[in-house]
Amino acid sequence: GNVVIYPDTRRGILRDLIPIPPSMTSYIPDGIWDYSVTINGKSYSPENVLHFVLNPGSFYSWKGDGYHIVLSNVANNLKQAAQTEKGFMESKWKPSLIVKVDGLTEEFSSPAGRRKLLDSYINTTGAGEPWLIPAEQFSIEQVKPLTLSDLALSDMVTLDKKTVASILGVPPFVLGVGDFHRDAWNNFINSCIMPIARSIEQEMTKKLLYNPNWFFRFNARSLYNYDLKDL
Repeated sequence: GNVVIYPDTRRGILRDLIPIPPSMTSYIPDGIWDYSVTINGKSYSPENVLHFVLNPGSFYSWKGDGYHIVLSNVANNLKQAAQTEKGFMESKWKPSLIVKVDGLTEEFSSPAGRRKLLDSYINTTGAGEPWLIPAEQFSIEQVKPLTLSDLALSDMVTLDKKTVASILGVPPFVLGVGDFHRDAWNNFINSCIMPIARSIEQEMTKKLLYNPNWFFRFNARSLYNYDLKDL
């Protein structure tokens, strides 16, 4: 919810804007309305640094709260879905199989023996390569269903992405879900992007410019999606 930028100036000329890592910054309240910014142990007045705020807090209006909704569960679901899909696509056992063997045989009763069985008869070098097995010793059955469609993995990923999109206030198609809609994109620019852009404009205008008649203004037209008729 907070970003601090240190302006590097020399003789009144702005030379660089240096982003400060969040781990190196802290904010020290001074009463209710005032505060100081500490960068790597050195204290600065908020007038001497750029402090951009996202979602101002209810108690300290100068400090941003950011997003409080926990996305870890949704992120873990998306990560697990990616791992499941990767493991399924890389697996040579398509479809999954059950190989029946005589468990009373000493060779097949231990994990090492069963691994030796797989290496000897079933573990082929290429996908789709035929197996040569003794007909009287093995019985192989196919396990169904075990496909990505049967697991409904795509539907779960779509639902999780829509959840993330609704929390962050972005259209679902930005995350690859659904089709592009111009009105939804322009509303996203107006409702989510422009408030952030306005806060950046105001902070830079307040602290970087000497002339009260000057101001920063971003070009919002470059972000909208419109055709010649709308223009």
